[in-house]
Amino acid sequence: MPKPLSHIVSRCVPLNRDHVDTDQIMPARFLKVTSKEGLGKQCFADWRYLEDGVTPNPDFVLNQPAFAHARILVAGQNFGCGSSREHAPWGLVDYGFDAIIASSFADIFKNNALKNGLLPITLPEEIVKELRETVEDNPKLTVEVDVEAQAIRIAGMGTFDFELNPFWKACLINGLDQVGYTLRFDEQIKAFEASHPLYSVKN
Repeated sequence: MPKPLSHIVSRCVPLNRDHVDTDQIMPARFLKVTSKEGLGKQCFADWRYLEDGVTPNPDFVLNQPAFAHARILVAGQNFGCGSSREHAPWGLVDYGFDAIIASSFADIFKNNALKNGLLPITLPEEIVKELRETVEDNPKLTVEVDVEAQAIRIAGMGTFDFELNPFWKACLINGLDQVGYTLRFDEQIKAFEASHPLYSVKN
């Protein structure tokens, strides 16, 4: 089950790239695994490591000490495009990200992210660009995300609202996936089945 996610206060990682596809987030060679654990080490592997696949690339932002342990990724346009692989949000969550801020997301990736407790926040392109540039200049900048209020507060920039489907909002705040959300109504479901003739079982 995802962890409850109602309030995020964190520094950010600025990823100054548009059209980051799921093969860049989680290369295909890592899709054979069925466990989410450990996938964070492979997140952005082709950018994150040198040709030997082990040595960290010092030029890639995730390897720079100033951005270590940040839980919010600030990207560009069309983040998560490409294939529908769910390993991409698995890897981002296992790495430690709670939210991604971008000017747009691929629809399938956005849905997969929400299913796995990762909050995709869409803001106007000019705001995302300004935030990314501000973080690059000041890696210590802290951003506050209030999931309940659907608002993000950025020091020196202001407060910005973002859209969030009520169903996914409830799942994020309560740390539930789709199955877990349905099980909250287990007693009502059983009562309906018991009272409805179409659900009665005859031997």
